[in-house]
Amino acid sequence: MASAGEFAETPAAHLLFILMVAWLATSLPSQAYAIIDSRTGLAIGLIGLWRYGWGALHFIRSILYRAVVYPRLKRQAEASAEQGKPVYLLVTSFRIPTEVTIEVYRAAIRAALAAPGRATIVASIVELADQRLIKQLFHQMVGANDRVELVLVRIDGTGKRDALAFGFRAISRLLPPPDAMVAVIDGDSIVPDDLVIRCAPFFHDPVVGALTTDEFARVRGSALFKQWYDLRFAQRQILMSSMGLSRRVLTLTGRMSMFRASIICDPKFIAQVETDSIEHPRFGRFKFLTGDDKSSWFWLLKHGYHMLYLPDLKVETVEDPPSSSFVGSASALMIRWYGNMLRTNGRALALGPRRIGFFTWWAVLDQRLSMWTCLVGLTSAILATLFVSPFTILVYAVWILVSRYVLTLLLLSARRQVSVAYPFLLYFNQVFGAAMKTFIFFRMNRQKWTRQKTTLAGGGGGLVQRAINLESAVYHAASLLALVALCSWMIGVTHVLN
Repeated sequence: MASAGEFAETPAAHLLFILMVAWLATSLPSQAYAIIDSRTGLAIGLIGLWRYGWGALHFIRSILYRAVVYPRLKRQAEASAEQGKPVYLLVTSFRIPTEVTIEVYRAAIRAALAAPGRATIVASIVELADQRLIKQLFHQMVGANDRVELVLVRIDGTGKRDALAFGFRAISRLLPPPDAMVAVIDGDSIVPDDLVIRCAPFFHDPVVGALTTDEFARVRGSALFKQWYDLRFAQRQILMSSMGLSRRVLTLTGRMSMFRASIICDPKFIAQVETDSIEHPRFGRFKFLTGDDKSSWFWLLKHGYHMLYLPDLKVETVEDPPSSSFVGSASALMIRWYGNMLRTNGRALALGPRRIGFFTWWAVLDQRLSMWTCLVGLTSAILATLFVSPFTILVYAVWILVSRYVLTLLLLSARRQVSVAYPFLLYFNQVFGAAMKTFIFFRMNRQKWTRQKTTLAGGGGGLVQRAINLESAVYHAASLLALVALCSWMIGVTHVLN
């Protein structure tokens, strides 16, 4: 018998969803739809036109990149590339289940063995048990005549940034040629055997500093978690392909990104990843605990390197939700993801559109604007329901179901199957995600790993910290009240109350 998650992807489930939405839409009285022609409908429609227009632009750019530009880019790379350049595969592992560690290092070793040139696996680890396991796997799989070496780097469990910095310095001491490549692989990421063969040609162009690839998740959790991760990676494929058209992606994921060795060995790059920090007007200077991938991305962006996206190469990631609660896990992950984004995109914006390209600059700006615009629709619908027409929330629900289902179908351009749960998860990501972004925006000093117990909640004594927290809450509440007031004015509620 098919599970609920599997059934949600079947044609029967999609037909039931369409019938349900059609029944809901036709069961509303005709006067309910009068709200569409009102000032309320116009206000919500204008914001929606902006958001959907931006989404449509990403979708069109994504199709253009995957169908036309990337195949041409790939052919040019394969025709111009020199084979046999050395490659280094840096794998960072900390508190990863043993069975996952075995899969990850077996995959890395296979990729190293398949590399056309000399390959070195650098394992940056904490536990002695991991060291023994990795050495055993290496000796089982690598023969005396294979051009593959193993370098072990033991560090204290002080975080991924330190693990990366120690690994980078270990590679630097090996004196790699500048045109060598370094794959930075997370301890829960399983790379394909042909990773090096397919990535290496793109580094023939000296302006290419790094690249990253498509991902798919193996989720060790409920069916809902699996569908949520599948949806996120499908959306990621479209967004990253769109940004690939500009040769500057919005993140160099820590799961697997490949860099030019001259960058990895640059002391300033290593320092950026190890001790990155920003100066905040309220929190002062504070170090970044998480977000090493954003630090490396910003360094390459600032120095004018191109960052490519390979949509036809997939890396498998093993995902363990932080808790059994879906909302709790989503909250923990969003705090980390969006915190990393918000702490970095302010300084990326400061680089200016001339330096990083207008589309890239606008995409970074939209990351900040969207956390407010994504809340306008729901806020306006609630206000209009209370003060204009009680049918507004029902009409809005029909619109959400129809529009998110259309967006779900567009994801078929990135994945073979989509689930009828996606419209609901898309809306959850929009509203809950935007709410989490606004929360983090006023508390950017709060940081926490989802696997490690390390946290950073701001400096200062207890009284000072409580005062900062209160200040953050006041700023946050004032901003949300301003949003409500703006929505009230847009839909004419303020005029009605007067």
